[in-house]
Amino acid sequence: MVEIVNAIRFLLNGEEITLTDVAPDLTLLDWLRLERRLRGSKEGCAEGDCGACTVLVGKLLGDEIIYDSVTACIRFMGSLHGTHVVTIEHLRGENGVLHPVQQAMVDHHGSQCGFCTPGFVMSLYGLWMRDPNPSRPAIEKALQGNLCRCTGYAPIIRAGQAISNYGQPQGDPLWAERIAVKEKIRAIQDGRRVEIGAGEAQIIIPASLDDFAEIYATRPEARIVAGSTDVGLWVTKFMRRIGPAIFIGHLQDLKHVAADDGAVRIGAGVTYSEALPEVTGAFPQLKDLWNRFAGEQVRNMGTIGGNIANGSPIGDTPPPFIALGARLTLRRGGERREIALEDYFIAYGKQDRQPGEFVESVTLPRLPAGEHFATYKVSKRRDEDISALCGAFRVKLGADGMVEAARIAFGGMAATPKRAKAVETALIGKPWTEDNIDAAIAAFGEDYQPLSDMRASAEYRLLAAQNLLRRFFLETQGQGQRLKREVA
Repeated sequence: MVEIVNAIRFLLNGEEITLTDVAPDLTLLDWLRLERRLRGSKEGCAEGDCGACTVLVGKLLGDEIIYDSVTACIRFMGSLHGTHVVTIEHLRGENGVLHPVQQAMVDHHGSQCGFCTPGFVMSLYGLWMRDPNPSRPAIEKALQGNLCRCTGYAPIIRAGQAISNYGQPQGDPLWAERIAVKEKIRAIQDGRRVEIGAGEAQIIIPASLDDFAEIYATRPEARIVAGSTDVGLWVTKFMRRIGPAIFIGHLQDLKHVAADDGAVRIGAGVTYSEALPEVTGAFPQLKDLWNRFAGEQVRNMGTIGGNIANGSPIGDTPPPFIALGARLTLRRGGERREIALEDYFIAYGKQDRQPGEFVESVTLPRLPAGEHFATYKVSKRRDEDISALCGAFRVKLGADGMVEAARIAFGGMAATPKRAKAVETALIGKPWTEDNIDAAIAAFGEDYQPLSDMRASAEYRLLAAQNLLRRFFLETQGQGQRLKREVA
């Protein structure tokens, strides 16, 4: 029998917090600003895009405490149980001077109007704690989720390169406090379930994966909240209620990534950032795409299972995963079943998932030697933007240059992520030549009838999809570097 308690406990800067009255839709940003009067974190967009609300959240992984930058505007209080929240007010240097990150920002003129500055400082702080001497690309990646309205990126990047001139992470308070913080977090993570409130006001934090499966099987009407990168917007933009809510981001049994010679298996609770090493190690073709998923803060929160389970037609992982032949493990209570990812998506807003059933993991078969594979994302901004369309291409060529197999999948082209089966049929059994690529282009109209919206017109989407097939062909012919230079 699982013991139940009625309090969320976490660390805020140097203080332990216990909350017994929390709404499922209360965001960390609102709580910090309105309840705690910690107003360094700002609200700019309320959708996780601008980074002005960035804080660090520390979590235990094994024996290490890892601090991730996250956007407080779409992070719910129910997700904080057993974590350490660090806001800009906690930064301090030795003997009362500015923290090295802050001093670097001052000396390199990294702050203009100042509204976004706390978020930039916290993103740089998280990076500096992991890498005291980051490269310029590493700094740019860490700041993808921070927008400067005054266009002051160059001095901010120079500040990021100079932080270690003012001090080293080993002298930082977070470094010195690690042992004490870990002990406090372990004491909070005591194997008990948390339940607060009732009905639409209820928060449930399961004690374990088995506990979650049991709860959800009997409470299928409850909302599962993992990274909240989508659910957060339902609250901040659409004013939707999300209770009763089951928060699962802490469940370690959903965070395993296992790789062998045959496949990579990813737990549904693994974040984009956590999955990056294994996924891009097994499929280096996905590295560029992976680093374009939203910004660093969202990659630190958003989960692989959440991106799939929501069934969005513009989710970025389904197209390449479908092209790779991914399979899902779905679980209800103690029962599991496995289905092909492409069969999971039935219609807009409808997936092959029964009441009380959830995505437990996704398995990606490794590419056989010699097969060609690539994924392309088209968006208005290169970084931190939702796809207008995302296309994934995989072909197997015989020794005679004939197409023996093809799998092509797109997001943003239909009501669900969907394979281009007519295009595949037009290619299979034909020589892999430019003429046959041109002949297969017309089949896109059989597979897709895209819609026009704020991101792209239907005509643009169809033309872009056709041209991505041409690009894929040219890259398989060794012309990829030329194409990249021309695009740049």
